[in-house]
Amino acid sequence: QVQLVESGGGLVQPGGSLRLSCAVSGRLFRISLMGWYRQAPGSQQRELVASIASGGSTNYADSMKDRFSISRDSATNTMYLQMNSLKPEDTAVYYCNVFGSPSLSGSIRGYWGQGTQVTVSS
Repeated sequence: QVQLVESGGGLVQPGGSLRLSCAVSGRLFRISLMGWYRQAPGSQQRELVASIASGGSTNYADSMKDRFSISRDSATNTMYLQMNSLKPEDTAVYYCNVFGSPSLSGSIRGYWGQGTQVTVSS
């Protein structure tokens, strides 16, 4: 069974940094896209923070591209999000999302982590 295990969230002061990790537990093949989303307090929508494709190309939300950096370790199927210059408006639950297949020939589907809380406050 595939699970996404997130870690690295917490409380940080404005201007501080955090590094989130998302580890794929279980066998997942043909990972095509990995990404981070966030859901702010009181919002019912998850917004894209950043994504990284299997070939390494990255995509960022405009408000975060100068402060956040996404990366992945293909050998361990772990994805990271380095967040710098954090602002109070970055407070949210951050979710990792991965597209892959549970078998070598099966169809690709999306998986979600359980979320990790990031709070930016003085």
